[in-house]
Amino acid sequence: MRNTYWPDAYQNKKRTAAQAIAQIKRGQRVFVGSSCGEPQTLVKEMAAQSCNFSDVEVVRVLSLETAPLTIIADETACRSLNVRSFYLGSAKPRHLSRGKRFMTPINLSAVPRLFKSGQLPVHVALIQVSEPDDFGWVSLGVSVDVTLSAAQSADLVIAQVNPAMPRVLGRSFMHLNDIDLVVEAEEPLLTVGGPPEFEPARLIAKNVARLIEDGSTMQMSLGAAPHATMDALRDKNDLGVHTQFLTDGILNLFSQGVITNRKKGFNEGKLVASGAMGSEGLYEFLNDNPGIEFHPSDYVNDPAIISRHNKMVALNVVMAMDLTGQAAADALPYNHYTGVSGMMDFVRGASASPGGKSILMLPSTTLDGKSSRIVPQLENLAVVVPRGDVQYVVTEYGVVNLFGKSLQERSIAMISIAHPDFRDELFVKAKELGLLGSERTLAESIKSVYPLSVEETKVIDGQEVLFRPARPTDERQIQEHFYNLDRDDVMRRFLHERVSFARQDMADMFQVDYIRDMTLVAVVGEPGFEKVIAVANYFLEPASNMAEVAFSVARSWQQKGVSSILMQKLTQTAREHGISGLLAYTHPANRGMIALFKKLPYKVKSGYDGGVLSLSARFDEPAPAAQRQAPPPQS
Repeated sequence: MRNTYWPDAYQNKKRTAAQAIAQIKRGQRVFVGSSCGEPQTLVKEMAAQSCNFSDVEVVRVLSLETAPLTIIADETACRSLNVRSFYLGSAKPRHLSRGKRFMTPINLSAVPRLFKSGQLPVHVALIQVSEPDDFGWVSLGVSVDVTLSAAQSADLVIAQVNPAMPRVLGRSFMHLNDIDLVVEAEEPLLTVGGPPEFEPARLIAKNVARLIEDGSTMQMSLGAAPHATMDALRDKNDLGVHTQFLTDGILNLFSQGVITNRKKGFNEGKLVASGAMGSEGLYEFLNDNPGIEFHPSDYVNDPAIISRHNKMVALNVVMAMDLTGQAAADALPYNHYTGVSGMMDFVRGASASPGGKSILMLPSTTLDGKSSRIVPQLENLAVVVPRGDVQYVVTEYGVVNLFGKSLQERSIAMISIAHPDFRDELFVKAKELGLLGSERTLAESIKSVYPLSVEETKVIDGQEVLFRPARPTDERQIQEHFYNLDRDDVMRRFLHERVSFARQDMADMFQVDYIRDMTLVAVVGEPGFEKVIAVANYFLEPASNMAEVAFSVARSWQQKGVSSILMQKLTQTAREHGISGLLAYTHPANRGMIALFKKLPYKVKSGYDGGVLSLSARFDEPAPAAQRQAPPPQS
């Protein structure tokens, strides 16, 4: 029977690191506390005694490769320790491939069940804890995740008591009566610096920030792009956090008042995570903080729990995707490894959340720029996120939503956000694989960079309207817009009756280079499922360096200023690209087009040819004072 008076028992349980590790027996399975909670003193001693063991299996979540565990993996060291890692990626990276036979693919939410059920018996657990409080409770601090379940399931629990370990609230506690041996060893916790900065990460972050609404609850994986995203969210309001790891980026947003956790809809007022990876300042912030709760992975990573949060957004980094939407994720040094095994839990949980989003981020190329991370097919890489679970995909070249899209639509979308240098090659491969129809032409592989700066959101009649350049993925929406126009609007737009808007006839509207040819759309609705309410184009006439413009606005959105906003943006874009002016050919009764030209701050010339009215305005000919003073038309 255990002695329940813990102070006396504590003294009896104290050992040196060497004495404690000597209790490990041959053939046993030893769990090592994960990530920055790794008990370094105990692990170093286990490495030092490794030649005394035989057939000992070390179990851990693939995380930081610290010096002690590198010694274990060293081919010149004693071969008495095998390392079983819970890891959902591939083992293609060279530093992982040697031990790939010991990797266990599993979602992190399922690991505690694996331990508690005894299906993977844990004989010894090496953990790191805080100093005991007055009642004999110690906290697992920065590493609760699967560590708590391993310790609860182990036959022998050896705890490194470290005064540097913060006392974190939530379900992070164990009582000293449930710990068998204690090793007192004070040392700095493992810390993680910020990932290296690089321009694609900043651009990805800018694209991601546009998808995150005020009041969203977020999960962030580790890596350069999520780190940059934290900086891009400084203007948001009332964000919440339910994530695998807390980081310094999250701490910064909390300090700035961006993260309040007031609108999570579940666990409101609390930052909820299962661990922390960051600086000493982050660990100090965690200590006895009533606004923070750490829970085990079978709670934090449970898709059913995740889905209970309002507007849950899962932000995860992948290393490659194919044209159909399959995603591969690997342990990379600048992503600090962890997070791969928990990705699918959050992808599915966020997708089921009210207003939730799953966002996958990837740079368009490898670090050296020589290879595309968007590929025709994934080869020799583990598929971590199946195509059916993918929603938003973000690169530095744009955002696409693959949910509910056909393979052809997915291929066009993925090519549109690939690096321009690789789009032609991807297009050709897509046709060879049968992902694109034979009628598709290489012209659809637009090499120009999407001009994000042109995008602008306006509130019209209480509804948000996004004004932006058209993308190749807008093909169907633009067709539907024209089919929904009434007869008179079709006549004004095309100067003749028209009942068919076949794809090949509309191609010049979404196959633009954003310089000589530009199409702008006004859309409402969720990205990927937007409704086009207006289309405005200009097409350059090289001989005159003038751009011909055309407009169409859905009847229910007319007389609300939509065309005026589009005209202003077309004019600005044309001027920036050295175009001399704008011209239009329209029906003389098209008062809306006439009014748009009269609103321009340039001299407007008009003429008639066969019943067609021509309007032109050169940017180097300012309008007369009377025209500049005229009230702006509403169209």
